[in-house]
Amino acid sequence: MPAVVIVGAQWGDEGKGKATDLLAEHIDYVVKFNGGNNAGHTVVIGTEKYALHLLPSGILTPGVVPVISNGVVIDLAVLFQELDALNSRGIDTSKLRISANAHVITPYNVTVDKVSERFLGKRAIGTTGRGIGPTYADKINRVGIRIQDLFDESILRQKVEGALVAKNNLLTKVYNRAAIKVDDTVKELLSYTERLAPMVADTALELHQAIEANKTVLFEGGQATMLDVDHGTYPFVTSSSSTAGGASTGSGIGPGLFTTVIAIVKAYTTRVGSGPFPTELFDENGEFLRKTGHEFGTTTGRPRRCGWYDAPIARYSARINGVTDFVMTKLDVLTGLKEIPVCVAYEVDGVRHDEMPVSQSDFHHAKPIYQNFAGWTEDISGCKKFEDLPKTAQDYVLAIEKMSGARISAIGVGPARDAIIVRHDMLAK
Repeated sequence: MPAVVIVGAQWGDEGKGKATDLLAEHIDYVVKFNGGNNAGHTVVIGTEKYALHLLPSGILTPGVVPVISNGVVIDLAVLFQELDALNSRGIDTSKLRISANAHVITPYNVTVDKVSERFLGKRAIGTTGRGIGPTYADKINRVGIRIQDLFDESILRQKVEGALVAKNNLLTKVYNRAAIKVDDTVKELLSYTERLAPMVADTALELHQAIEANKTVLFEGGQATMLDVDHGTYPFVTSSSSTAGGASTGSGIGPGLFTTVIAIVKAYTTRVGSGPFPTELFDENGEFLRKTGHEFGTTTGRPRRCGWYDAPIARYSARINGVTDFVMTKLDVLTGLKEIPVCVAYEVDGVRHDEMPVSQSDFHHAKPIYQNFAGWTEDISGCKKFEDLPKTAQDYVLAIEKMSGARISAIGVGPARDAIIVRHDMLAK
């Protein structure tokens, strides 16, 4: 059975958790392969709403084995807070597996993230201040702390001492902050080991064995394509590989095993943090999308920037990820709009661009070229089949499908778990 990847096709917050939950009953393993607790998924099951930040969404489905693989950076305090919150609501979290090679977000990573972002002033990237970027920087600089290091106190102490030589010089001499003590950091990290130990595994091996045993494994990407450190709107990006290619490096599963790539798009576009956003709205339409779509960050609570659907971005994501299927979410949010514009191309200095400009400067100055579609007023939250949608809603979906580079196989029509129309079987290949 091939492995399946789910990624965001825009700037995040597209509803990947709902898409994962939709497929979870057919899935044996759900794997988080990148990012940390800097982004979240909101999943609604009946009258219950669950906000997940670090854990894969599949943890909510009985029988599914949730995995945090090597590409993730883990704040252990957040991990156990999230597990405790789910346990208190009757969710079984005992199957969770964590890669021994995943990196740990240390207290000094969080401190460096917050003070350095403040220091940048108007050049700030817009990070969540949770230590994600500095942890990935430590990983690349080969001074990171991995989960497995917590089980050898001598090694852990040596690594913390080595990392803090540079960090404390930075904090005290550049940022005028107090130095961080090695003993305090080591003591805090060691406090998690007893509870952590039963969860730690060679997750790459376990996932290979699961695939060989004909199990279905779903890889759930955090963030989204336009926030990928290589392929996103750099430097206003995350610090990890959030495209389908990141599923391979972030889990230890060879790329030849991935044959289904599902990308999630909203029926409009949102973004959190700084960076270019051609279709961003600053008028009553933007406020309508924000209010109606409840566009506030699951993890941060920050209001999201809102804009119309951007077809060139969807086509870009389809190419970068090798998308086989799109899942469109939040079509219901557009209900009540008389007219719905869609960005079909950009204008930069008088020149039309049908695809994303390669230059970041050009993209920053890109003006959207819109095609307008008729809206609808009918409540679509109870629609179960595509044919149940108003004709204008069908026309909108079909037009976007034609522009976006892959079929739209499912459509979210409301926040409820079952408020989704399935047009194609995404797992049948």
